[in-house]
Amino acid sequence: MIKSEWHGKPYYSLDAYCKNTFQHKCYKVALNTHMSCPNRDGTLGTRGCIFCSAGGSGDFAVSTAHKSISEQLKEGLSLFRNKQVGQHFIAYFQAYTNTYAPLPYLEQVYTEALSCPDVCGISIATRPDCLPDEVLQLLHRLQITYPDKFIWVELGLQTIHEETARLIRRGYPLSCFAEAMNKLHSLNIPTIVHVILGLPHETPRMMLETITYLNSVNPFGIKLQLLHVLKDTDLADYYLKGNFRTLSKEEYLSLVISCLEHLSPDIVIHRVTGDGPKEMMIAPLWSCNKRDVLNSLHKQMREKGSYQGAKTDTF
Repeated sequence: MIKSEWHGKPYYSLDAYCKNTFQHKCYKVALNTHMSCPNRDGTLGTRGCIFCSAGGSGDFAVSTAHKSISEQLKEGLSLFRNKQVGQHFIAYFQAYTNTYAPLPYLEQVYTEALSCPDVCGISIATRPDCLPDEVLQLLHRLQITYPDKFIWVELGLQTIHEETARLIRRGYPLSCFAEAMNKLHSLNIPTIVHVILGLPHETPRMMLETITYLNSVNPFGIKLQLLHVLKDTDLADYYLKGNFRTLSKEEYLSLVISCLEHLSPDIVIHRVTGDGPKEMMIAPLWSCNKRDVLNSLHKQMREKGSYQGAKTDTF
C-alpha cells in the first residue's frame, strides 16, 4: 500500500520529504565553490570522469565569477521570486568535489550558507575518497552549531561494478565508498547516493544489483540519473565511435520503475531523471523534455499499480 505521506506519487520523492518536514516545497540553489577534483588536478587524472563536462556537473550553478557564497545565494534566490514557494531553500554545493579544499575554506563556505536565514540546510556533492576525518569532524561540529538546519553529503557512486568504474575513470574502489558510508552513518550525517543508469555495457540486471546493494547500506536518499552524452567529453568520443548506445525513453522508464520497485520505501528519491544542459546534449535527446519523462513515469506506474518497495524481496 502506497504511503499517504508520499503526496500522491508512487515513490517517496524529495518534494514529499520537504512537504512533510517543512510543510512546503523547497528549491535548491546550485553553488560553485571553485574547487577542483582529484580526477582533474593530476592526483588521479586530468580529464575527470569520462562523462563529466568542463563544468564538473555544476552546469546549472548561478554565474559565479568572483562571487561569494552569499552573493551566489542572493542571485540564486532571486530566480524563484515569481514561484509560489515557502520560506526555505537548500544550498547545493554542486560543481566538482566540494570537500576538496583546505579546511578553513570549507568551514568558511559552509558556514556562510548555513548562516543565510532563507537556507534550511546544505547539500554537499563530493567523492567518498575526499572525506578525510578532519572534514567529517567539521561537518559534525556544524551539525551541533546549527541544530535547526541539516547537512547532507552527496556521494557519486554511479555503479557498484568495478569494470564499469574503471571505464568511466571513477578513481576509487567500492570498498572506499563503503568505508565513507560507515563513517557518515556513525556521525548521523544523511547521505545521498548518485547512481547513473545506462552506463556503457551495463545490463539491466547489473543496474539492479547496484540498487540492491544500496538497500544494504541504507542511504538517506538516492539520485537516479540517466546517462547523458554531452559535448566535449570523452564519453562523447566513445559514443560517436559507436561503442555503445544510449537508452530509449521506453527502456529508461522500464528500468527506473524496476529500480524504484526494488528500493526500500524509506529511501528518499531525490531524482528520477536528469537535467543535462540542452545546448550541450548529444544523446539521448528525448530526455530534454523532463516534464514528459516524469509524466510518463507516473502514468506508467499508476497503470501498473507499481510503487517504491514493491519488489524489495524478489531480486
